[in-house]
Amino acid sequence: MASLYFTRHGETVWNVKNKICGVTDIELTEKGHKQAIELGKKIIAENFKIDEILCSPLVRAFDTAKHISTVTGIPMKIDIRLKEQNFGKYESTERDGKEFKEAKSHFVDNFGGGETMLRLAQRIYNLLDELKEDKNKTYLLVAHNGISRVVKSYFCNMTNEEYGKFGISNCELLKFDF
Repeated sequence: MASLYFTRHGETVWNVKNKICGVTDIELTEKGHKQAIELGKKIIAENFKIDEILCSPLVRAFDTAKHISTVTGIPMKIDIRLKEQNFGKYESTERDGKEFKEAKSHFVDNFGGGETMLRLAQRIYNLLDELKEDKNKTYLLVAHNGISRVVKSYFCNMTNEEYGKFGISNCELLKFDF
């Protein structure tokens, strides 16, 4: 059975400030760089069998993947489909704002010029369908919290409420089996 690993990028300044990053290109904090290096060390120490790292082009995910790749020797490449969802008018606003929470429950809402949840799911599901076909490789996806929801929903049934509330910590590692 083929497996897939997923991690969210290391900590950013906007994570610390509880702001929505979306497609805004926010860099890692010093702690975020250290988290990525530590995750690379964990992958080696626990002998995870990962053949390739695919990452978002946004600097916070790219730098996280680069640290992991440097520590582990696992080759990496960018996949544009792993870019975070465009949250439109909500980017740089409070992550737990009431209006944003409500908007996240509407899967065809484009957040005032952003990307709908349905479009996001389409691009991530297409990527996962492709990776599922490659039974000889195990991938690590390095992306974003919004992407983690979609990946989780691909493998597990979720209610709309569970989907909206789901999230993972910076550099937390999840494993899924196809």
